Amino acid sequence: MAKRPLKLDRLPNRKPVKLTITLEPETYDALEDYARIYAEEYGDDEPVSIIAAYMIGDFMDGDAAFKRMRKLRAQRSFPLSNGVDR
Repeated sequence: MAKRPLKLDRLPNRKPVKLTITLEPETYDALEDYARIYAEEYGDDEPVSIIAAYMIGDFMDGDAAFKRMRKLRAQRSFPLSNGVDR
């Protein structure tokens, strides 16, 4: 394997991906309430879509079993989900 010239590996694709989802009305209402409370607490108005995106990310980051299984799966197969080989 060739030695990499830089200590930092190539950065991953950071282009946002648009995702359309359908929510139950109660869930959407709760997200709107969360965004309002967030704005009151931090003084920053953030759209529900941004709040939801960060909530999903935090949820997955906090799921130890998911992270373990994902790591094991990645070790068994080399292609990454974005199509780039390691």
